[in-house]
Amino acid sequence: MSDESERLAAESQRIIDAAETAGARLRLTGSVAVHLRCPRHGPFARRDRQLGDIDMAAYKRDAGVIRRLFAELGYAEDKEVFIVSEGARAIFEQPGTRLHIDVFFDRLDFCHTIALAGRLETDPRTLPLAELLLSKLQIVQINEKDLLDAIVLLLEHPLSESDDAINLPRIVELLSGDWGLWRTAGINLGKTRQTAEAHERLGAAERAQVATRIEALLRRVEDAPKPLAWRMRAKVGDRVKWYRDVDEVR
Repeated sequence: MSDESERLAAESQRIIDAAETAGARLRLTGSVAVHLRCPRHGPFARRDRQLGDIDMAAYKRDAGVIRRLFAELGYAEDKEVFIVSEGARAIFEQPGTRLHIDVFFDRLDFCHTIALAGRLETDPRTLPLAELLLSKLQIVQINEKDLLDAIVLLLEHPLSESDDAINLPRIVELLSGDWGLWRTAGINLGKTRQTAEAHERLGAAERAQVATRIEALLRRVEDAPKPLAWRMRAKVGDRVKWYRDVDEVR
């Protein structure tokens, strides 16, 4: 890790530990989480790139504790964000360093919604790997850094039937329950494969591994039963917008 990455990781751990002591769960998401969970392949995505802000998730029931905690740790809150989002999101900034921290409560709400109920107990530092991967794949206007993060996750961790790696049943559950999320994730998995195939810093074996895992994931989702609402929405297809535009709050 670079000095800046190490600083962000250390500050993240300090906050997570303080929240645990206060009886609340805070877990990392975003690129900092990806690089913590991918020590072997993470440097591939970090080359020529500085990690910036910290993204975290928590349960809404702990929002009061967490907001007080950040104040005690020296952060200033943009209270308007919490009000406007109806308690779904909070933003904090560390004076002096200008370190910016987003906290999402109960769900990741971007182009699509990824519910987090019961999922913050899986790992002591980050969201589960399945949610980390989907947090990248749900971005409609996906950029290169998010595609590289998806590649890194697929290189570092195999598909699995549990949360010991990338939990395939969890991904199938989410994509089979939301046609829009399935549509965006499918498009972005194609972009992820194309990016891996064209990347000069990946060897043939690494490109093949990414492609194989993407194919296995897509096959499993395709074979899974879909509810009536999913099938009805699939008939409408792209004729109706299937995602939300996300305006970054900064």
